[in-house]
Amino acid sequence: MELTEATIPGAFFIDIDPARDERGAFARLYSRDVFAARGLSVDFEYCAVSENRKRGTLRGLHLQAQPHEEAKLIWCLRGSVFDVIVDLRSTSATYRRWVSAELRPQGPLLYVPAGVAHGFQTLEDDSVLQYHISAAYRLDSGFGIRWDDPTLAIPWPIRPPTVISNRDNALPRL
Repeated sequence: MELTEATIPGAFFIDIDPARDERGAFARLYSRDVFAARGLSVDFEYCAVSENRKRGTLRGLHLQAQPHEEAKLIWCLRGSVFDVIVDLRSTSATYRRWVSAELRPQGPLLYVPAGVAHGFQTLEDDSVLQYHISAAYRLDSGFGIRWDDPTLAIPWPIRPPTVISNRDNALPRL
């Protein structure tokens, strides 16, 4: 497991290096000690799965407001996604900047720090993501920004999205 910091401080791509033999493979996805050494949240409140049936499904860009901010560890279990994070920490040197990567089962994983919005678009049918999340979800604290905000100009690969919720389409722009 190797952590590489993204251009947004506190966000990391995690490459996995499975040990392989005649049985298959075994890979470490998370290590409390490795994460703590980088100053990352090591306590996850819960784990969730996002199943997405159709290629082009877009979810996001979501986060929770203080004091209920969440750090997330995200792994694509099946399929592939165009994954995006946006720094919404007003005191950050990278405020309003975004980073994207293609996530697949073989990696990388993505660690998203608190205060950073997250969203993705599926690149294949039946794509599945697993999340480890550091804080309990609070409906009253959840918010986001619109996926097609012109200030961000994120180059989503499939436009318009094949599937998007009314809630995500109604999110405000920056």
